[in-house]
Amino acid sequence: MMASSYSTKEEDGHPSGASSHGGPGAVKSKKPDNTAFKQQRLPAWQPILTAGTVLPAFFVIGLIFIPIGIGLYVTSNNIKEYEIDYTGADINSSCYSCAKSYSWNSTTSCVCSVEFILEQPFESNVFMYYGLSNFYQNHRRYVKSRDDSQLNGDQSALMNPSKECEPYRTSDGKPIAPCGAIANSLFNDTLELYYVDSNGTRNAVPLVKKGIAWYTDKHVKFRNPGGNNNLTVAFQGTAKPVNWAKPVYELDPSDPDNNGFINEDFIVWMRTAALPTFRKLYRIIQKKSSTTPTLPSGKYFLNITYNYPVLSFDGRKRVILSTISWMGGKNPFLGIAYITVGSMCFFLGVVLLIIHHKYDTRNSSADIPN
Repeated sequence: MMASSYSTKEEDGHPSGASSHGGPGAVKSKKPDNTAFKQQRLPAWQPILTAGTVLPAFFVIGLIFIPIGIGLYVTSNNIKEYEIDYTGADINSSCYSCAKSYSWNSTTSCVCSVEFILEQPFESNVFMYYGLSNFYQNHRRYVKSRDDSQLNGDQSALMNPSKECEPYRTSDGKPIAPCGAIANSLFNDTLELYYVDSNGTRNAVPLVKKGIAWYTDKHVKFRNPGGNNNLTVAFQGTAKPVNWAKPVYELDPSDPDNNGFINEDFIVWMRTAALPTFRKLYRIIQKKSSTTPTLPSGKYFLNITYNYPVLSFDGRKRVILSTISWMGGKNPFLGIAYITVGSMCFFLGVVLLIIHHKYDTRNSSADIPN
């Protein structure tokens, strides 16, 4: 009988014939080291899926998700929303002539009015949105076409914008402020809302234009160069975007805290949307009295200064009046998703329970084989 030699170095991945000092005759082994990590001997926990653990999990998930989904769905349905399309694509639309005649090169504005009736009053604060369709703000080149340093008030970036802004980087040899395709396509329709009372008199609905942008955008990401004083001097030597009718320091000259790069309409537009059909907050209608609704039921007129053509890319424009709840605006998808997942889990739990009772023929008293 031949005795076999054993070396601990062989177990550690080192053959016995190899030199331990890396001499010329050394042969490096490809065997992993004999450690708990490399040999996969670390402690591990693997759940054992049995009927006693899987079935209760399905039922618990179903019983939790279904009530949550019902609550979310009911809350979403309680949100009141009214939508007015004013694209002007239809020949019977009051904005048809504006939609057909207005272009980016137009020097005069076109005004149209849309009449609508609210069947139910809006009780709490009402949020007024503008919506666009078939507008791809998520295009890669469009999203990158901006200079965040310039928008943050950096003086060097103001006079020398990023090359990402091309072809809206310079105009007539002057740097554009703000540069880029996002700023160049700023939504600039003017919307006014009027309520017609019982006497037939039109009463303007007060629209709040501040407080519509994110706090971090307003106070951190967007700043005017040199502060908010004398923006005409701060933006001297720059050019307005190609499609703009006025420079950035004239967006709201009556309010220094809402002018220039910190104009809230501009900030809201610069936060690009993820989908081609989107809405952005335009104004807030605040509730003034607890006894009267914010928007009573009745006849309204929406006056539009038509400055934003959309027919060239088959787009549509609309205004949305909406209340909100603790979960935000009207969105039934989340509630439907919770109800669907909960129902599927509960159904699978019932099916697996029936299969378990019907086909489980194991004898609990059977001897365990050696």
